[in-house]
Amino acid sequence: MPESSFEDFVRQHRQNFEEAGPPPGVWAQLEQQLAPGKKRKVIQLMGRHWLKAAAVLVLMVNSVMIYQFIQMKKAQHLMNVSPEMQEAKTYYTAQIEQRLQTIKSYPDALLGLDSMARKELELRNETYQVLEAELIQNPGNERIKAAMVRYYQLKLDLLDKILEELREKQPVSQKQSDYEREI
Repeated sequence: MPESSFEDFVRQHRQNFEEAGPPPGVWAQLEQQLAPGKKRKVIQLMGRHWLKAAAVLVLMVNSVMIYQFIQMKKAQHLMNVSPEMQEAKTYYTAQIEQRLQTIKSYPDALLGLDSMARKELELRNETYQVLEAELIQNPGNERIKAAMVRYYQLKLDLLDKILEELREKQPVSQKQSDYEREI
């Protein structure tokens, strides 16, 4: 019974429960006030992000330019410091690169070199960089020049021994036999 009395009460006073909503013009005014603000805010946010992206791009380009400039200065400096070492470097670099390419032509499974050994085989490893830095600091030091030449010779000897072992493991292909004829 209490439920029916409540329902009766609601039916009798229904007019009191219903309130008139806001006039139709209020919604239109709210839309006009909110719409321009969103567009400006979106444009402002895009502007801030574009500015950040532009700043990052400028920093990256400057970093690359500075790195290239430093590398170019190092190369010019070595050339100016010791022209005869530049000549030796050109000769030995070509020889070492040729042997490295031959070694790289063999399958990885046959090589059996781990990443540390591969890194050591590369031409410009840590030893080379230390010697080059020493030569730049002490351009007239004959011992450093001799050490650089000895480094190149040892690198060539090592690569020749590796190639010799690889040729023993794998039958000589036509490409390799042509290379041997040239030597």
